[in-house]
Amino acid sequence: MQIPTSLSQGINTTKEQSNLDMACKRLLSEKIILAHIMKHCLEEYHNYSISEIMNYYIEGTPQISEVPVHPDEEPELIHGMNTEDSSMSEGTVTYDIRFHAIAPVSGQLIRLIINIEAQNDFYPGYALVRRGLYYCSRMISSQYGTEFTNSHYEKIKKVYSIWICLDPPQYQMNSIRYYSIQENVVLGSYHESIKDYDLLTTIILCLNDPQKNSTSEIIEMLSVLLSPDVSPHEKMDRLQTKFHLPMTKQIESEVSNMCNLGAGIARRAAEQGWQQGLEKGLQQGLQQGLQQGLEQGLQQGLQQGLEQGLEQGLQQGLQQGLEQGLEQGLQQGQLQSLLNIMASLNCDLEYAMTVLQIPVQEQEVLRNKINTES
Repeated sequence: MQIPTSLSQGINTTKEQSNLDMACKRLLSEKIILAHIMKHCLEEYHNYSISEIMNYYIEGTPQISEVPVHPDEEPELIHGMNTEDSSMSEGTVTYDIRFHAIAPVSGQLIRLIINIEAQNDFYPGYALVRRGLYYCSRMISSQYGTEFTNSHYEKIKKVYSIWICLDPPQYQMNSIRYYSIQENVVLGSYHESIKDYDLLTTIILCLNDPQKNSTSEIIEMLSVLLSPDVSPHEKMDRLQTKFHLPMTKQIESEVSNMCNLGAGIARRAAEQGWQQGLEKGLQQGLQQGLQQGLEQGLQQGLQQGLEQGLEQGLQQGLQQGLEQGLEQGLQQGQLQSLLNIMASLNCDLEYAMTVLQIPVQEQEVLRNKINTES
C-alpha cells in the first residue's frame, strides 16, 4: 500500500481545486444564471424578464476558458475535452466565461460582448478593478478585424467585464461597484452622445454570507449558489423557493458536483492537517520532554548521584516526551486540519469545526489556540 506524501496530496488537492473552479464556471455559464446576472446588473436588461433574456438576447453558447485574453496566444483548449483536461491552461490566460448578447436600445438591437469571472483571490497583488478594466480594453481592441476593419470605429461593440468575488474581506461583503467612462465637460456646453463613449464597464460583485439576507437579489442568489458551506439539498431548495430558479438536470448535476468537490477538498485538507500536526507535535513534545527530563535528572543527580539521576532523567524525558508529543501532535493535527479546511473552502472556524466534528468541550481550547497563533 502506498502512503500518500505531502507532495502527492498537494497535487491531488490542486487537481481537485482546478476541477472545482471549472465546475463553478460551468454553473455560471448556464443561460438562466447568466440571464439573472444580466437582468440585475446590466441596465440594458432591467425591464426584461429572465425568460426573454435567456431565450432571445443571449447569442449562441457561452465560451468557458476558451478565448485567450491576449489575441496573439493560441488557446490550449479543445472543444469536447473533459473537465480535468480543460482546467489545464498552463501559460495561457483565458476569459472564464465570454459570450455575445443583443440588447434592445432606443428601438434598435445592439450587440454586446460580456465577460464573467469567478474570483477566489480578492487581492492577488493588485486591485481587481485594474484587471477588469484591462479585460475590457482587450475585448475592445480585439474587435478590430472581427467586428470592424479600417477606420469604422462606429462599429465597436460595448463590452462588460463582471467579476464575482467569492470570498471578499468582510468589510466589502454584500456590495456591487461599477466602473465606466463618464463625460466631464470643463468648458462649453456641447455633450457627446452617450453611446459613443459608454463602451466599457467593469462590475465587481462581492458576495455575502449565504445565511444572511441581502437587499440585492443577485448577491443573495449567487452567495447561496456558489457557497461551499451550503449542502446540495438546502442549496437547491433555497434556489427554487426564494429565487424561482428551476432545477434542471444539468443545474442539479453541477450543484452536486461542485459540493462533492468541495467536500473532497475539505477531507484532504483534514488529512494533511492531521499528518502535519502529528509530526510537528511529536517533534516538539520529544524535544521539550527530553529537555525537561534532563533538567529534572540533573537536579535529582545532585541528591541521588549524577549517574542515577541522568539515567532517570533520560527515562523520564523519553516518557514525558512521548506523552507530550502525542498530546501536542493530536492537538496540532486538529489545528492544522481546521486551518486547511478554512483555507480550502473559504469558510469560518465554526463551520470547519462542524466538518471535523470537534467535541464541544474541546472547541474553546482550539479557538483560543487559533486566536493566539493568528
